[in-house]
Amino acid sequence: MAIPIVAIIGRPNVGKSSLFNRIVGRRQAIVSDVAGTTRDRLMADAWWDDFHFLLLDTGGLEPHPEGVIRQLVQEQAEMAIADADVIILMTDVVDGMTPSDSTAAELLRCTRKPVVLAVNKVDNDTREFGAPEFYGLGMGDPEPISAFHNYGIHRLMERVTAHMEPDPIGPEEELTQLGDETPTYHQGALNLAIVGRTNVGKSSLLNAILGQERSIVSEVAGTTRDALDTEITYNGREVVVIDTAGIRRPGAVSKGIEKYSVIRAVGAVNRSDITVLVTDASELATAQDAHIAGLAWEMCRGLIVVINKWDLFADEGQGARYRAAATVRDRLHFMPYVPILFTSALEGEGIKTLMDTAQDLWTERMRLIRSRDLQFMLADALADHMPPVVRKHRGQRVQINRLQQVGINPPTFLFTVNDPGLVHYTYQRYLENKIRDTFGFDRTHLKLVFKTR
Repeated sequence: MAIPIVAIIGRPNVGKSSLFNRIVGRRQAIVSDVAGTTRDRLMADAWWDDFHFLLLDTGGLEPHPEGVIRQLVQEQAEMAIADADVIILMTDVVDGMTPSDSTAAELLRCTRKPVVLAVNKVDNDTREFGAPEFYGLGMGDPEPISAFHNYGIHRLMERVTAHMEPDPIGPEEELTQLGDETPTYHQGALNLAIVGRTNVGKSSLLNAILGQERSIVSEVAGTTRDALDTEITYNGREVVVIDTAGIRRPGAVSKGIEKYSVIRAVGAVNRSDITVLVTDASELATAQDAHIAGLAWEMCRGLIVVINKWDLFADEGQGARYRAAATVRDRLHFMPYVPILFTSALEGEGIKTLMDTAQDLWTERMRLIRSRDLQFMLADALADHMPPVVRKHRGQRVQINRLQQVGINPPTFLFTVNDPGLVHYTYQRYLENKIRDTFGFDRTHLKLVFKTR
């Protein structure tokens, strides 16, 4: 199931990034007194009590943006509104209700999505008396908060999470009691998202998959503005292909603050089971490509990297493929298992391999392993390599009592341990590789969870 998306919307310099950091629990967004610091949407995987959601921070909404950067910020915010399930409209009690606030409220009113009105910078009793002024926006009861001083955040999030369902999946119990056979699990259609930078051939790739001109193809970067869902049947299995708008190149930001605009396709990646990252053969593995891959990794989605327009380099031989694949793997070193494919959307080359790989990856992500087999693997892993001693915990080492699979898509494994803080990241990587080698998880992301009994 797709994770709910919560977007923080508001004009510049009302404290959206501070609220983002407060909810997430770490300083992820850039916080500055300079209006307009947040130029791009930022995303974080967040929990509040039993509610799991994606939190989006956006650049400020302005009724009449000036300049290219401000216009891009406006587009980012509008896309965040389109993606979001719940919206926090943030205002500033110090400045009072402004025309920009009224414009934002009018824009949000047309979405018919749940909106919670937050009045920030209420850090004393005098300022709290200014909060009722915002009833004039017609967005319901204003919630006075101070993101910097952690005032009113709990009440605000209670109102936000009231529009969600608690996350029903937690690594507490096994999904099912597995028999002697290792079953595979299938549910619904395979959701395949096509993402990437602008003008790398995403729409052409979709047309090649469908065998028809489903999307507008143009040499002008950014022709596709909205996500398009197309249902097809491939090898008897239903597949929903999600084409997305391109991810823009980074823009210059004042005072040396530079960040990448990579969250344009966050809604599509969130709704997908497998993400196809399309790159240009003439410009391999850019920083934006790595950031998109990191987005899919953080959201635990399957990933396939497609090097498109390879017909332009077909005459350079097999060695060129090896060098291109090595360049991509070096940039995506944190995901060494990702399949890398070569296509030419215009020539229709590599499309069958792409679809077959997507289905194989989907089958791998839906695989369930018997608890008995996992226990045998764990015993072998512990015999071959004991957990290291952690010096900062007085020379203790982790004790792993049990291993079980508690989820699929992605395959999720629960280790019952005496203290999760004793699990060193190198040993976690060792256990992940042991699971991969033993059970053939060659191409998918694995999620490992360590909890006490």
